[in-house]
Amino acid sequence: MSFFGKIFSKIFPSANAAEVQAAPPAPAPSGAPAVAAPPPSIPLGDVPAILDAMPGAAALNWRTSIVDLLKLLGLDSSLAARKELANEILYSNGEPGSAEWNIGLHKQVMTRIAANGGTLPPELRD
Repeated sequence: MSFFGKIFSKIFPSANAAEVQAAPPAPAPSGAPAVAAPPPSIPLGDVPAILDAMPGAAALNWRTSIVDLLKLLGLDSSLAARKELANEILYSNGEPGSAEWNIGLHKQVMTRIAANGGTLPPELRD
């Protein structure tokens, strides 16, 4: 299972993580017809409510910290794990491990969760 699939399945245990798209589809080669991305799946639920209800959520800043989000979900939050996640979702803005990079990675993860059917307020995606 992909790293992003692990994140998604921790938030939505009943969802089929195999159907989760970690990264947007690659652009069509020049001259080839563009293929539309599949529509997001059926809404799965309110992500903030699900995460806030998890044990330990009150002590973590999961809304802005990728490290705290991964800790809340019981996943590896090391720099190596975050680099693996960034590579998987094609995120490369900033120096890996920097505050800018971690914040951007968090926003990309939240955006991908929303694209796969999770309900998130705009401030957690943008």
